[in-house]
Amino acid sequence: MPTMEYLEFELPIQELEEKYQQTLELGVENDVDVSKTIQQLEKKLKSTRKDIYSKLTPWQRVQMSRHPDRPYTLDYIQSICGDTWLELHGDRNVKDDKAMIGGLGKIGDQTYMFIGQQKGYNTKTRQYRNFGMSNPEGYRKALRLMKSAEKFGIPVVTLIDTPGAFPGLEAEERGQGEAIARNILEMTRLKVPIIVMIIGEGASGGALGIGVGDRVVMLENTWYSVISPESCSSILWRSWEHKEEAAEALKLTSKDMKKLKLVDEILNEPEGGAHRNREEIFVSVAKCIDRNYQELKDLTPTELVEERMDKYANMGVFKG
Repeated sequence: MPTMEYLEFELPIQELEEKYQQTLELGVENDVDVSKTIQQLEKKLKSTRKDIYSKLTPWQRVQMSRHPDRPYTLDYIQSICGDTWLELHGDRNVKDDKAMIGGLGKIGDQTYMFIGQQKGYNTKTRQYRNFGMSNPEGYRKALRLMKSAEKFGIPVVTLIDTPGAFPGLEAEERGQGEAIARNILEMTRLKVPIIVMIIGEGASGGALGIGVGDRVVMLENTWYSVISPESCSSILWRSWEHKEEAAEALKLTSKDMKKLKLVDEILNEPEGGAHRNREEIFVSVAKCIDRNYQELKDLTPTELVEERMDKYANMGVFKG
């Protein structure tokens, strides 16, 4: 059984789960009846989980979105699409960005163009994936795949999970800002349905570069904001110490974003987060994509673009 990592606020749960496991083992080893103790521990564990997970602060949600055991883009795609997944590479200009992945896959009988940021699982793969931070060629690859999908009438699904676009000098030299801006423009007028799923971190322009869609869905323990809490804290207070305060002020949780009408739907996660029951969240995401596509598939290209433009034009509050 793989070792589950626990966040600081989950330590009471860890303690109870370890005690539960030890009691079970004790009963087996000594051939004694521990059912009464097990029932008490189960009850205590259930109430502790409910108490902790129902009162998560914005900063704790940010921590959940970064949990090292949380499934990443390829986990979702490979589970949902199985053998039908075909990854496509390169922007036909500079190189193949490993932080931005994309390709064709099926849910049921329907083909989709999947595009998303991919993070790594250990030091080696994190470096290989550039920590999920795309260079301009990543956004240009994404755009190339979107335009191919448009050409063949294939709906687009984007999976967002990035701490932001790569801020390096070479990225700026190759036009990072232009690449993201171009994607936002092109996505507003793409003539096929676009479904956006925020599965982890949704930070800054790095997320917006593949974040314009007819439907934008946030998983329960994700965040979406112009800046990360740490960066916001370092700018306003010259220190990362106020990151919890910044997370609160930024209104970056799924509930905040839904309340502000910046996303369309919140997809509930298994208790304790997506990493606690991967199969359940994979099924939920697949059903969500299919359901949203069914609602969009009968719209004409003109209707799709008009509704998408209206959706974004109506965001925000304006005072004369």
